[in-house]
Amino acid sequence: MTFSNETSSATAATSSRQGKRVAVIIGSTRPTRICPGIARWVRDAAQAESPLQYDLIDLAEINLPFLDEPLKAALGQYQHEHTRAWSRLVSGYDAFIFVFPQYNWGYPAPLKNALDFLYREWHGKPVSYVTYGTHGGNKGADQIRGVLAGLKMRELNQHLEVVITDKDVDDDWQLRDLDAVMHPYCTAALRIDAQMVEALESMHQ
Repeated sequence: MTFSNETSSATAATSSRQGKRVAVIIGSTRPTRICPGIARWVRDAAQAESPLQYDLIDLAEINLPFLDEPLKAALGQYQHEHTRAWSRLVSGYDAFIFVFPQYNWGYPAPLKNALDFLYREWHGKPVSYVTYGTHGGNKGADQIRGVLAGLKMRELNQHLEVVITDKDVDDDWQLRDLDAVMHPYCTAALRIDAQMVEALESMHQ
């Protein structure tokens, strides 16, 4: 059986996407957090029609200590097993979406800590992020953008800034209706996936 050049190119592109994994990282560890629900929604929305595999990683479960490596991460000479385990996990993914709330115009310390443990494992990989807060979390987005640049990650153009008002949460500060809050961001989530696919394909051309 023979293929035209167009068919061959399409087949090669499909092959380059297969097996690619994107980690959706839950960036808040607060006990009463709403981050896991938002991250699951993002994972499911991006996964809906995608050839990529989206997985959740919860920093609360990873439970890294405050950075305790004696040498800088760029050397990759890790002394602790928790760092080596984190390195193996991150190395197994081709791209990332960080989901996190805005705290005092910044982003959560556990997420910064998790990023700082490693360097080469992040280097060159596509990344987007989903922030949330009463104004969407744009200040937190501004802060993490500089860190991602320092890690030489490939930031996508598309990201989400999810607005959550006082009316959206109950007396326990939990979302009353996750789907209702997130529904306006469906199209943007699909754009993140499309850009992820494009970015990963371009890395293998």
